Amino acid sequence: MKHRIAALSAALFVAGALTAVAVDAQTPAPAVAPAAAIVLKAAHLFDGRSGQLTEPGLVVVQGQRITGIGAAAAIPANARVIDLGDATLLPGFIDAHVHIADDHDDNWAAGIYNSMLRFPAEQAFHAAHNAKVTLDAGFTTARVVGAGDFVDVALRNAINDGLTPGPRLLVAGHAIGSTGGHCDSSPYPPTRVMPSTPLEGVCNGAEECRQATRLQMKYGADVIKICASGGVLSESDPVDVPQLTPDELHAIIGEAHTWGRKVAAHAHGDLAAKLAIEAGVDSIEHGSFLKPATLQLMKSKGVYLVPTRMTQVWVLQKADTYPPKIAAKARAAGAAHEAMFRNALKIGVPIAFGTDAAVFPHGLNAQEFGDYVDLGMSPSAALLTSSQGAAKLLGVDAETGTLEAGKFADVVAVPGNVLTNIRATEKPVLVMKQGTVVRSPD
Repeated sequence: MKHRIAALSAALFVAGALTAVAVDAQTPAPAVAPAAAIVLKAAHLFDGRSGQLTEPGLVVVQGQRITGIGAAAAIPANARVIDLGDATLLPGFIDAHVHIADDHDDNWAAGIYNSMLRFPAEQAFHAAHNAKVTLDAGFTTARVVGAGDFVDVALRNAINDGLTPGPRLLVAGHAIGSTGGHCDSSPYPPTRVMPSTPLEGVCNGAEECRQATRLQMKYGADVIKICASGGVLSESDPVDVPQLTPDELHAIIGEAHTWGRKVAAHAHGDLAAKLAIEAGVDSIEHGSFLKPATLQLMKSKGVYLVPTRMTQVWVLQKADTYPPKIAAKARAAGAAHEAMFRNALKIGVPIAFGTDAAVFPHGLNAQEFGDYVDLGMSPSAALLTSSQGAAKLLGVDAETGTLEAGKFADVVAVPGNVLTNIRATEKPVLVMKQGTVVRSPD
């Protein structure tokens, strides 16, 4: 009898517990109040699509998204209003060519010294600092086209996890190129510094280059960067000659596209760029010596030019401080770049905003807008190279790049009328990334 009573008691206890669980399951969880809406007001608004200013400017933000634009937008009760006065609201800037995991150093020798002696974990702290500086400058999205030790992958992940502030990043891992080329390391004595391998992006022959591409994607690359030609700030290679064969280019680009990754080609030289374009590359970076026929080919195939104009201006100014071989290449590329850019404008090549930050100090990126205007681009067209050009090249235009309801609330405000003073982009008064104010006038 005692055993039956005990069993009955246990059964009643379990039944009661199950009933309690069922009741709890039917009881709705306490409602979490949505974050208060934020309303940004300013004298002007540049939506990033129309190419025009509207007045007055107004953006309504709820959570991470834009919910309303313009004077007719509904303003929720209890919204926090930020009135910026005589300013222009714009989409958060997008830079398609940065080296945010690297540091700028005007002292060439000191830069080499630091890059050799820092552990990856130490460099990651520098990268995080560079990311914050870039975000504070109004750049809410950026593409990192090459970094050592996968520091860019780690930085992207840390930003996504909310561990450190920075732009939304698309990253390349190691840039891919041939032995002795611009994507290889400096010509250190091989008995002292281990030569790079496909894991570090250095490859020779189609199969090895395919392996290098797969390795970058295995370890987290969103995009593939290649060095199709020589470079300016590398010692052992001519600036304008091809550094990857057609077979190598097809192997890299084909493999990347199979995995759904786009490919950016560093290419100062005309033939190198033409070979990359014919192999199906998505963008040409720099393009200093490109001829009109190659620019026409880019237009016909929809290949973007990422001019990195301010880097050309910077290296011309600094050429006397570089080692002689590098100084000579800097002067040659800088002298050719202006004519190339003007030809690209005439022909109508699609242009995506990109700067090559790290060649100059991080945070100065917005100077690129004014440098475009200095060479004949209208202020509106210069701004569209970010909101339309870079956003589409990076494949993020469905989520950001324009001020439209439903998109991420990536917003920057600059003083006055940006179309009458394009250099106002260099002095943001407010920066918002995905609904969070990261820089404000308060």
